[in-house]
Amino acid sequence: MRISIDANVLIYVIDRDAGERHQRALEILHRASIGDCVLTLQVLGEFFHAVTRKSKLSADGAHRFLIDWREVFPVHAATTAVLDEALDAVRSHRLGFWDAMLWATVQQAGCELLLSEDFQDGRRLGRVTFVDPFAPANQALLDRALPPPIV
Repeated sequence: MRISIDANVLIYVIDRDAGERHQRALEILHRASIGDCVLTLQVLGEFFHAVTRKSKLSADGAHRFLIDWREVFPVHAATTAVLDEALDAVRSHRLGFWDAMLWATVQQAGCELLLSEDFQDGRRLGRVTFVDPFAPANQALLDRALPPPIV
């Protein structure tokens, strides 16, 4: 099952002050790295902007994470067809523009799940289901979608 990960999960990966969410995000990213996971160019940009704006990482530090993740995960970028689909989703499904762009990009990439705490958990739009990876009720779904951790 192909998945994608939103910027909020990646931010928790580097945020050691986030406690349980930090640990959970690390586990998810590790498991995703050995599974079928893609990242989007938009998410990488959002991560960089958020962590440097909030002074969680320097620009050089954030850049190093992006380089590492680009070596591990395929990265998909929006196209004009994605833009058209996103604009339709804004009108038809009341998504915010950037959320619609993310959804349309991961759908184009063939993802079935988008791991994010910023969407309505469990909502399905097209072929993509939005899943809050921090919600305990979603553990069984994540265990089916992600390879078991390598210890």
